[in-house]
Amino acid sequence: MAEEEEAAARTEKVIRIQRVFINLLDSYSSRNIGKFLSNSVVGASLEEITEEEEEHGEDKSAVPEASSANLKEGTFQIVGTLSTLETPCPSFAVETYYAISREDLLMHLLECDVIIYNITENPQQVEEAIWAVSALNEEISHFEKRKVFILVSTVMTWARSKPLDPDDSEIPFTEEDYRRRKHHPNFLDHINAEKMVLKFGKKVRKFATYVVAAGLQYGMEGGILHAFFKLAWSGEVPALPVFGDGTNVIPAIHVLDLAGVIQNVIDHVPKFRYLVAVDEAVHTLEDFVKCISKSTGPGKIQKVPKENAFLTKDLTQEDIDHLLVNLRMETLFVKENFNIRWFAQAGFVENINSILKEYKQSRRLLPIKICILGPPAVGKSSIAEVLSKYYKLHHIKLKEVISEAIAKLEAIITPKDVGEGGEEESEEEEEEENVEDAQELLDGIKESAEQDAGRLEDEYIIRFIKEKLKSMPCKNQGYILDGFPKTYDQAKDLFNQEEEEEEEARGKMFPFDKLIIPEFVCSLDASDEFLKERVMNLPESIVAGTHYSQGQFLRALSNYRDINTEDETVLNYFDELEIHPIHIDVGRLEDAQNRLAIRQLIREIGEPRNYGLTDEEKAEEERRAAEEQLAKEAMEEAERQHKEAAETAEKIARWEEWSKRLEEVKREEKELLEAQSLPLRNYLMTHVMPTLMQGLNECCKIRPDDPVDFLAEYLFKNNPEMQ
Repeated sequence: MAEEEEAAARTEKVIRIQRVFINLLDSYSSRNIGKFLSNSVVGASLEEITEEEEEHGEDKSAVPEASSANLKEGTFQIVGTLSTLETPCPSFAVETYYAISREDLLMHLLECDVIIYNITENPQQVEEAIWAVSALNEEISHFEKRKVFILVSTVMTWARSKPLDPDDSEIPFTEEDYRRRKHHPNFLDHINAEKMVLKFGKKVRKFATYVVAAGLQYGMEGGILHAFFKLAWSGEVPALPVFGDGTNVIPAIHVLDLAGVIQNVIDHVPKFRYLVAVDEAVHTLEDFVKCISKSTGPGKIQKVPKENAFLTKDLTQEDIDHLLVNLRMETLFVKENFNIRWFAQAGFVENINSILKEYKQSRRLLPIKICILGPPAVGKSSIAEVLSKYYKLHHIKLKEVISEAIAKLEAIITPKDVGEGGEEESEEEEEEENVEDAQELLDGIKESAEQDAGRLEDEYIIRFIKEKLKSMPCKNQGYILDGFPKTYDQAKDLFNQEEEEEEEARGKMFPFDKLIIPEFVCSLDASDEFLKERVMNLPESIVAGTHYSQGQFLRALSNYRDINTEDETVLNYFDELEIHPIHIDVGRLEDAQNRLAIRQLIREIGEPRNYGLTDEEKAEEERRAAEEQLAKEAMEEAERQHKEAAETAEKIARWEEWSKRLEEVKREEKELLEAQSLPLRNYLMTHVMPTLMQGLNECCKIRPDDPVDFLAEYLFKNNPEMQ
């Protein structure tokens, strides 16, 4: 009874812990820890895990999204800081803070029940973590309830630890050996932070502090191993690099299992304050890289000098230190005392399928598989070429696939020089085909080609196309299948599932290979007249050496029409699978470059599903955009100057015209005034001027005091009309 009451009291204490602070919620590790906790019910890890839950836990490969608007009842409320405002605010976070003062940050920390400082990815956060635990320790007297501080550190603080037994270096370190740990030179700040955190928190009832030393984190978006995943997925190298001899053991843990350990620390508040978080596997660097290469890359590895790691853009100094560490660790306390629903307890290699699925889904690296069909000269290849560049897909052409397959068979048969290739490639030779089988297949191909004027039987074509579609590059990025299959039977043979028996398939939709079946089928079409005219207008240089010569083209077009008037066409096959083709009538679009058809297909297919532009491509895109902007501005400036010059010339012309018209008006006005003044002048000269002249002469002779009055009187007296 007393034990039950104690357990109930402990559970009650834990359930009060709800608000959790995590630094840098926009970083890989903190984001996944925060998302995990936001979906975890407070106190859930105190309950024992049943066998059914364990089985269910093995199946799940990702954490469901949580949104701040619809949080589960009783789950942890996540708040935290962001490193930049450019990244979107995590949907699972209740509050986020950016670039706030230490005083404001301390206020937010005091509002939380659990403070998690993750220093595994950003060394600059070490100083802030030390400040946070020190500042909180000073405020203990004001705590209304217990607070838990968890420092998520790294096993690199153990990197230079001396073996427990000098004669047996394979004995792993455990949590109990933490006082003997020796740090890597580049992780001095990390071990100082660990010591500082352990120094505080002795008053467990008020302030409990913990250090969780995590192994190399993997899972979800990838973590440090993302650089290898990206290199393998892109298919740019023939073999993935292993730095050094690759025999160094790297302690590792799935990021969601690390989150599970943290959840248990919060719920259990254990007495032991230094914990190690690693999985049960003992994997070397070579094991990690080889597994990634086989599951999503070229399948080969190549050992290179350790110094080459610094040439990898996606790896920082801390990342390289993690990859080159040689350390065996085991987590006894976690396994014995915590209830964790493990995602990858057995390690990276054993769980690679679920890890790879998480990685591709998290980064939206889903293949786009397209099949383009249509009559000859309708524009299949030109459209496929543009789409393959836009979506970064593999353009599969029938002739190239056949040539590539024959060249591969010939290379297998041709004896190789012994001594070429390194020691690391010798283990991969088990994947090579048997020379006798290759010779037999090659003989069959040659015989088939001789019997049918160079054409191969469908059996060989379908085999080669299927191998191509199942190749790692097509599985990773996707493909555009150009003009094949042509018939219902070819489609059935190419895409149908081989393993399932026909009896099981009866009465239901026939089984197809989901790995290679196209996601989008595009059916291009146009009238025969349109296609004939298009071929006739093609330049001679393009027609030469192709099937677009008049006789061959007409036969190919007639054959296509005959095949597609039957009851079972290749489009019927996809319709039966509910992959409904996108029909585009190229003739009606009246676009010689097929730009409208390409736009329509891009709208239907959607956005690309890849890593996006590389740094070089981004720089090239920015340079091109800058050049286009400069050209646009220069054109606008030239147009503006031209417009101003035209307006100025027009103003000058209008001014000259106005001046001419003004002069003309003045001249006409003068002439009019002169013409109008002539009668008046004549009248004055005849009737006024003689008398006025006489009066003026008299005025000059007499010189009166008032000349004006004298002259007026004179004119009045001597007015001819008065006389």
